[in-house]
Amino acid sequence: MDRIKEKMNSLRLEADEASAKVEDLQAKVKVLEQENLSKEQEITSLQHKNNVQESEIDRLETIIKDLKAAADAGQQHGTQNETLTRRLQLLEEEAEATDKTLREANEKLRLTDVKAGHFERKVQALESERDQWESKYEEMSKKYAAVQKELDDFQNEIGNI
Repeated sequence: MDRIKEKMNSLRLEADEASAKVEDLQAKVKVLEQENLSKEQEITSLQHKNNVQESEIDRLETIIKDLKAAADAGQQHGTQNETLTRRLQLLEEEAEATDKTLREANEKLRLTDVKAGHFERKVQALESERDQWESKYEEMSKKYAAVQKELDDFQNEIGNI
């Protein structure tokens, strides 16, 4: 009788531990899902920023072409040519800075994609682990029900004696 109680207590303890582990894993999954959502939002933001910067580069390249054409047409006007040349230089520097920013954004985007893939794999692993714990929990519940039935049968037999 004491062994059965010990076994039942042991089973209850294992079931409680399994439940706690499942809750812990579910909380971890939620955190990872939130992180994943945050990374996806960051990816979207970086993609938008990338598109804006590409448009800005196109605009600046068009301006550079226009300024070069204006500089060629205005060679006879020295002061005007100097002004246009300085403006062109500033725009080229701005284009280089924008290009550098674009490369950095692309690198961040790539790193974010890598991180997102990593977190997706983590989530899949945690979901797999959770599924394993759930199946263990179901198995333990079945064992517990069988032991409970065995105990009830035993109590009925004792009662009949």
